[in-house]
Amino acid sequence: QVQLVESGGGMVQTGGSLRLSCVASGRTISNYGMGWFRQAPGKEREFVAAITWSGTSTRYVDSVKDRFIVSRDNAKNTVYLQMNNLNPEDTAVYYCAVNNSPWLSTTVESYDYWGQGTQVTVSS
Repeated sequence: QVQLVESGGGMVQTGGSLRLSCVASGRTISNYGMGWFRQAPGKEREFVAAITWSGTSTRYVDSVKDRFIVSRDNAKNTVYLQMNNLNPEDTAVYYCAVNNSPWLSTTVESYDYWGQGTQVTVSS
């Protein structure tokens, strides 16, 4: 019954930064790991980042390591994705989701309760 709403997307130039937010309502997400995925037109949904319920461990797809930072504020029931040094290849709709597994999973099948997504467009 949790609802997730992503925000913070937009259009930026190559090298710019954006901070995405995912606000959960309906129930607390403090006991769940969370993940970020993205999907570009004509492509499969791709894992981007994951964070444990406590925020003490994270995992990233290789293409965003050292550029993106996932974090969370459980008091605000919110998960963030700080995206730095953006490339046109980062252009996609970004989704957050609740992790139903006890691991920092990278697979879509391990996540439930997806948000509507927020568009990120990086111009060259």
